[in-house]
Amino acid sequence: MLRGLMMDRPLLVSSVIDYAADAYPDVEIVSQTVEGGLHRYGYRAARGRIGRLANALLGLGIKPGDRVATLAWNGHRHFELYYAIAGIGAVCHTINPRLFPDQISYIANHAEDTALFFDLTFLPLVEKLAPALKSVRTFALMTDHAHMPANGQLNDLLCYEGLVEEMNPHIEWPEFDENAACALCYTSGTTGEPKGVLYSNRSMLLHSLFLTATRADLFAHNRRILPVVPLFHANAWSLPYITPMTGCTLIFPGARLDGPALYDLMEREKAEAGWGVPTVWLGLIDEFRKRGRKPPHLRQILSGGSAVPQAMIDTLIRDWDIEVTHGWGMTEMSPVGSLTLLRPEERAKPHLERAQLVAKQGRRMFGVDLKVIDEKGRRAPADGETSGELYVRGAAVVSGYYKNEEATRRQVDAEGWFGTGDVAKITPDGWLVIVDRTKDLVKSGGEWISSIDVENAAMACQGLAQCAVIGVPHPKWHERPLLVAVKAPGANPTKTEILDTLARKVAKWQLPDDVVFVDTLPMTATGKISKKDLRARFADYKLPA
Repeated sequence: MLRGLMMDRPLLVSSVIDYAADAYPDVEIVSQTVEGGLHRYGYRAARGRIGRLANALLGLGIKPGDRVATLAWNGHRHFELYYAIAGIGAVCHTINPRLFPDQISYIANHAEDTALFFDLTFLPLVEKLAPALKSVRTFALMTDHAHMPANGQLNDLLCYEGLVEEMNPHIEWPEFDENAACALCYTSGTTGEPKGVLYSNRSMLLHSLFLTATRADLFAHNRRILPVVPLFHANAWSLPYITPMTGCTLIFPGARLDGPALYDLMEREKAEAGWGVPTVWLGLIDEFRKRGRKPPHLRQILSGGSAVPQAMIDTLIRDWDIEVTHGWGMTEMSPVGSLTLLRPEERAKPHLERAQLVAKQGRRMFGVDLKVIDEKGRRAPADGETSGELYVRGAAVVSGYYKNEEATRRQVDAEGWFGTGDVAKITPDGWLVIVDRTKDLVKSGGEWISSIDVENAAMACQGLAQCAVIGVPHPKWHERPLLVAVKAPGANPTKTEILDTLARKVAKWQLPDDVVFVDTLPMTATGKISKKDLRARFADYKLPA
């Protein structure tokens, strides 16, 4: 093989913030702070504080490869930690604070975190957890001197702003192998203990470049983007890396993620795009209706994390003239694998026809390969009909779990492809359609029923806020679908109305045998409906005869 004569320069996360400081010095990062009020600065000022923080980390004895944990909301300090930790060769371990305390301590101990940086919100939680965190020797509160606790329970608690202000902003980033780890995220642990996904500098930059190349229009220069997707959830879908790379303004919402707070921040800061899970947009749409308008500059929403209901997409496109991009992926994929990618003739379709395409999971992102394996273990054709388990591979796809060989063996096939656990099909023109999670399919009389299809059809019924379909035991058919629904405020849809709506959209044998109304649906730590909890709750449910 003839090797090219090109410089072998490492792809390192630190290069991104240096580029942003040079190319986009005054493009802003705006943060709603936990203490109250807004903080704003440009990328050049951010680079200066990141340099100070990196020098502080070195002064604390943080070494290359050390795991440094965070428990924090979306804000400028959390953003600074992303770059300062990775820049010195350490690993930024973002922990989801919505997990149960036992899961948080398990994750921190499994990762062997040496330091923990956390927001004021989480001071009581950290004080409770501290005795169980075996390897953490440094605790730093992400606030200023004025908000430090007078009589805290943590000995030698450090003040974030105190660390930063004492240091020199100048740092020459070390150079090291681009395959060195830079970040660590744990899956939410819906089956067994949470599993660690360890990202490299190379994979992080490649994923960001792949996403930018696939949908460059999402990141037009100085686009004002508000990420509701947390920085503690799958790298906030790469936004902390892509926005400095492309010169976009970041608007961080802090701890308040309710509809009114997001609306006010979007309006005040002229947000043009929002990124988040479907449950977030339900609250925001409700606020649109209450005020009779959307924030005037908002024109694009990217939604992922779970399937976006067709009714929601229709509402956003038809009623509010907001372009919807549907993304699919996993923590194990850095995390984006596919997203809405309309061809010119598809973009020219009427609103609701276009919305039907957006409800699919999109076309694969550059750098991601897909294959579907049917029940017989064969690769399924891309005919839009044959479904099976979806496998993926790519330069930003996990090759194995951190310190978990057993889970790796279960998920990675003999050819090195990663099994997603999703049941999917691919159309002849390249659209990915997720049929269901393998464990969420309802098997009735030997036939599979897609819970996602039934849920999407049910959401077309007026007066439903949320719903979920699970399988419950049946003496003859093994399982039958049960629809668990939440009514919208002030609405009162009936079981008959919902089933009549469904009867016009799904086959008779796919109709739920019953509808149960509840006040709320259980949610996972990442904002998805927890069908695991629903199945446990309704395990002994008796369907009507």
